[in-house]
Amino acid sequence: MANSAGGYYPPVGFHFKVEFVGLGNDNDTRFQSVAGLNMEYDVETFKEGGENRFEHKLPGRTKYADLSLKRGMLKDSSVIEWVTGILRDRDFVNYKPATVHVHLLNEKHETLRLWEFIDAWPKKWTISDLNAQENSLVVETLDLVFKYFKVK
Repeated sequence: MANSAGGYYPPVGFHFKVEFVGLGNDNDTRFQSVAGLNMEYDVETFKEGGENRFEHKLPGRTKYADLSLKRGMLKDSSVIEWVTGILRDRDFVNYKPATVHVHLLNEKHETLRLWEFIDAWPKKWTISDLNAQENSLVVETLDLVFKYFKVK
C-alpha cells in the first residue's frame, strides 16, 4: 500500500473474503460480515501471604471467541451441505472439521492479512426471520468453533 502525504492509511474493513479450504465455490467466499477475530488470556490470580496491596495475575489458557459469518442465503452451497452434514446428521466421518481462511484484501484484491482458523466446525446455523411486512434479504448466520487461529 503506497504512502500518501507522508502518512499511513489503514485498510478498509469491507473488502474481504472467506475461504473454506477444500470446500465451497466462488459464491461460498462472499460474506457480509465476519466477527470473532479476537483472542485473550484466562487470568489466574495468586494471593501472596502478607501482601495486601495487590494480587499477582498470571496468564492462563488462551481463549478464542466463536467465528461468526453472515451472508445472504445461497441455494447451492457446499459449505451449507458441510454444515448440515455435521449439525443434522452428526456425521464427523464424512464431514471433517475445516480450515477457514479470512483474507483482508487491498484495492487490487491482494491479501493484506490472513487469519487461518484451524479445525473449525459449525456450532450453530441460523436463518433470519421471514416476515411479509419487511423488505429484507434472507440472511444466514454461521457460528464456528475452532482450536486456534494464526495471523499471517
